[in-house]
Amino acid sequence: MTAADTAQEAQWKRWRGVADLYHAYFTGLILTVVTRRGTADAAEFVFRVFRRQQQERFLPGLEKLGLSHLPPAVAAAQYHYLSNWIGGVHVEYMYESDRKAWIRYPPPRWIWKGTAICGVPGEVSRAMLRGWHANNGVALRDLRLGFVCTKQSVDGQDGLEGYYHEYDHPLELDQRLVFARHIEAPMFDAKTAPALPVSSWPKPRLEKAYRNYAMEYVRTAAPVMVQLFGPEDAGYLLHLTGKLIGMQYFDEVAAALSASRGGAKEFSSFLTALFAAQDDAADVGESAGAFEIRQQSWKLMDDVPDYHRACANVLKGLFEGLAAGCGRHIRVDMKAAPNGRPPLNWTIG
Repeated sequence: MTAADTAQEAQWKRWRGVADLYHAYFTGLILTVVTRRGTADAAEFVFRVFRRQQQERFLPGLEKLGLSHLPPAVAAAQYHYLSNWIGGVHVEYMYESDRKAWIRYPPPRWIWKGTAICGVPGEVSRAMLRGWHANNGVALRDLRLGFVCTKQSVDGQDGLEGYYHEYDHPLELDQRLVFARHIEAPMFDAKTAPALPVSSWPKPRLEKAYRNYAMEYVRTAAPVMVQLFGPEDAGYLLHLTGKLIGMQYFDEVAAALSASRGGAKEFSSFLTALFAAQDDAADVGESAGAFEIRQQSWKLMDDVPDYHRACANVLKGLFEGLAAGCGRHIRVDMKAAPNGRPPLNWTIG
């Protein structure tokens, strides 16, 4: 392996560390809403997150993946297969006809990683399907297209599965997602599944897309939470989740970034590496025994039209939690402009 290959592998490892952190944050955020506000609020939150992602990502994603020419049921199912595969999600696709195509998310479920699945009510999982899968026909301007869910893993079944079906008539709102638990998906055959063209999806692009897949959920979830629960409650939940996840995940992310435990100096080095791994510019200095980091950008939130300063609590909570994982009594303070936009000034002491 050449020096360039080694450097590239290290970069990919850093990107995957960032992906794992944001993945855990998003899953944790849903669980925080479940435990602090209840199932109904959590279901509404998940519905809005997935509906917003569907409206922003689905049609452009069809174009990017080269699926726009396919029949609606097939296009929708292949989109879920390929886009989730890029993000590292276990997913299967089974073609039955031009009007019926299956997707299946076998265990382990990406979104409910590890023991988290035990804390997810069925209503919250259904909200995900209502938010995205049930609306693909609307996005494609074919109101005959609906989604039939045959299994839900959070209900104790062996995965989440279902099929897109193009009916003979337009569907009413409550017909676009239905359940048929008595039906079983056909077996998956990887040899017949769609594949990304290697020429336009080389390894470096796939690795960056893997990182961005997880980060995008947080980009969507933070402003949705503020709009749904208000800045005060949302800010508290965003901060609390970040602190809990940061404390739990410091060791894993530090290993990916080649960082170590220690005091303020080690944590400042860790944060600098984290900023670089998520493509953010930062300047580091030292003053009166404390480390000053000026975060020049937060690209994840750059073009969010309804960004609110409470969204910065994502980073504030994460960094406080990560600091606690790095070592005891590391202080993390943040100062920002009234709108909460960068530059964000961090003091590590």
